[in-house]
Amino acid sequence: MHDVVIAGSGPVGLFLAGELALSGCSVLVLERDPELTSPMKALPLGMRGLNAGSAETFYRRGLLDAIAQASGVNPREVGADPEAVVAPDPRGLSHFAGMMLAAADIDTTALPPRLASPAMEGFITNLEGAESVLCERATALGVEIIRDALVTAVAQDTESILVTAGGQEYQGRWLVGCDGGRSAVRQLAGFEFVGTEPLFTGYLAKVTFADPEQLPLGFNQTPNGMYLRTPLEGHLGMMDFDGAAFDRSQPLTREHLQTVLRRITGTDVTLNEVHLASSFTDRAMQTTTYREGRVLLAGDAAHIHSPLGGQGLNLGIGDAVNLGWKLAATVRGWAPEGLLDTYTTERHPVGAAVLDWSRAQVATMKPGPNTPALRQLVHDLMRTADGSTHVYQKTSGLFNRYDLGSEKPFIGCSAPDFRFEDGTRLGELLRHGRGVVLDFSTDRALQVAAKGWESRIHYAAGPARNDLGLGAALIRPDGVVAWTSEPAPDRDAFEQAAAQWFGAPQN
Repeated sequence: MHDVVIAGSGPVGLFLAGELALSGCSVLVLERDPELTSPMKALPLGMRGLNAGSAETFYRRGLLDAIAQASGVNPREVGADPEAVVAPDPRGLSHFAGMMLAAADIDTTALPPRLASPAMEGFITNLEGAESVLCERATALGVEIIRDALVTAVAQDTESILVTAGGQEYQGRWLVGCDGGRSAVRQLAGFEFVGTEPLFTGYLAKVTFADPEQLPLGFNQTPNGMYLRTPLEGHLGMMDFDGAAFDRSQPLTREHLQTVLRRITGTDVTLNEVHLASSFTDRAMQTTTYREGRVLLAGDAAHIHSPLGGQGLNLGIGDAVNLGWKLAATVRGWAPEGLLDTYTTERHPVGAAVLDWSRAQVATMKPGPNTPALRQLVHDLMRTADGSTHVYQKTSGLFNRYDLGSEKPFIGCSAPDFRFEDGTRLGELLRHGRGVVLDFSTDRALQVAAKGWESRIHYAAGPARNDLGLGAALIRPDGVVAWTSEPAPDRDAFEQAAAQWFGAPQN
């Protein structure tokens, strides 16, 4: 019997599998597709945006360079100068409903404190490249992956789960559904899935244009919808506000795609050939909880929305890094009471906010007589310092804050990449998936106290190049600040926080 069975070997499932194996759990991944690679995962249709928050997560596990290289990106382009202390201004930015942010409009003084890090920017990746890196990592950590194994039944009791997939039965102590927007695990385990119905059918295609000069690059809003052309050869995206009547209802023929494209663009553009195509909608749905007994959900299995703004993969990676250490602690027997339930209480609001962000973008794109005025208003607000800063905070993935019961600065936020005088960075200390206590005091005030959790928390002491006014900090394995002390470390408060997140101290 495995400790954890994961349904789905996409980036979320593979990253979660690696997180669990890193903590000593036995993990089985069941994947419905027979092969790792697929034309739909390669560029251009497999293109996905990784925000700075996801880049930071991969950096903290030592994966950033490999993911960047598999994406055709120089890892040095996503980080700060190696010797920098102050965080650089944002460079790579997102958009809202096709309206691009301008870096110069962001008020960096209004952002929460950050320190220079090897992971400061997002970048474009593709599913094939990201999955290959994450699959290699999971396999190296001992994860077993079985392909061509579609989950068809799930049964659970108080001690274990039984999963039927590909005609075989597999037993585990826990099951996590990472099997996408049409999740079999979600349906079989009886999760409630609620939200709003779609307004458009979206299309992604790789095509050959007879006359590409008729269609400018970038996002293009028209009276009949929106279309997107990227510099990738033949890459086409469209949003047709038909109430999602077409989505998956008929074959995606060249004739149909050309008809939709001509109607949206108002041109007589011709498609010579359609090489690959898929459709999607803006249906926005979320499960009411991320856990039902011994079954949990992560990624698109827990929430679906339109791909506008490139938030989907990032939301799933955030789920996985939050869940991984908590489920591992539960499996290993040291989790404090209620730890696993914080997965839902922390991540559900983040998912709900992304769904609303998606809905707001759709509302500013829906064709109608009032749409141009609404888009102009949003555009004008985005060109103000407050508006640009707000959108950047919403899309960068760096500034989520979990409610951990404290209003103190940093608590519940992603930790700045503190760097000791000897050059050691916090991100490097997080690579083994344990918590970290940073003790900036000269007398190592927390050294003795930290020994009670030394198998779960790494103790690091010494002066920092910039401690941001802190005397000490406790960082969870997902990089979230759980406790701080300013300026002198408080041993009693540290022990209370350590017990809250890492269970009872060792004898």
